[in-house]
Amino acid sequence: MYRYKITFAYDGTNFSGFQIQPHQRTVEQTLKDVVNKIAKNPQPPLNVVGSGRTDAGVHALNQVAHFDCPFHLSGEAMRKALNSLLPRDILVKRAEEVSPSFHARFSAHRKTYRYRVVQGDFVDPFKRNYTAHYKYPLDVEKMNRAAQDFVGEHDFTSFVASGSQAKSNVRTVERARVFYDQHDQEVIFEFTGNGFLYNQVRIMVAFLLEIGSNQRPVDDVPRVLAAKDREQARMTAPASGLYLVSVDYGE
Repeated sequence: MYRYKITFAYDGTNFSGFQIQPHQRTVEQTLKDVVNKIAKNPQPPLNVVGSGRTDAGVHALNQVAHFDCPFHLSGEAMRKALNSLLPRDILVKRAEEVSPSFHARFSAHRKTYRYRVVQGDFVDPFKRNYTAHYKYPLDVEKMNRAAQDFVGEHDFTSFVASGSQAKSNVRTVERARVFYDQHDQEVIFEFTGNGFLYNQVRIMVAFLLEIGSNQRPVDDVPRVLAAKDREQARMTAPASGLYLVSVDYGE
């Protein structure tokens, strides 16, 4: 068997998330079907292992997965074969043969997520599936200051949704920033860390939006982190604004 690593983008609008679910259209199942078709439908079927899950409606710019194939193809030939069979809302950007020891999930060192927010009275129809809409005035500088309190190793129990299967809620956020993108006229939130819990980024964004609209004090993050109580950070930002930007396998 030959192991392949693929880096791919997808529009999550019409997917019920990454992970396979019965009777639902998912990214994992779509990839699995195509990989098995290329491999001439072996038994048992081949599996596709992603670097992590994304929820329904969440997008990816550079998601990573691996799979084993009984036939050897060059990376470029594999990329073209996959893209010729995949639907138009998934695009494989790169395919490469890797060591059998490579694992898309367990070999990852860090991930970066981006969240996009547009403002105004009404939603731009061409952005409705790709951004979140927030109508209240926002202090971007204040949100950026508050975001720095997420940096470091913390117990993020207050910022994880129910249904999480993680054994520990301790994660390390290496970098956080909030800025205004003048070109697209969007407020951008970015987080880099060694891993993120179920809905963690969306909950952190919703919390920062409350700070930016003066519904919370700018120094409220440490208090809520220490509380370890989900009720202290009740809101979750919509899935449509969230993008997995990159998965890093370097040092």
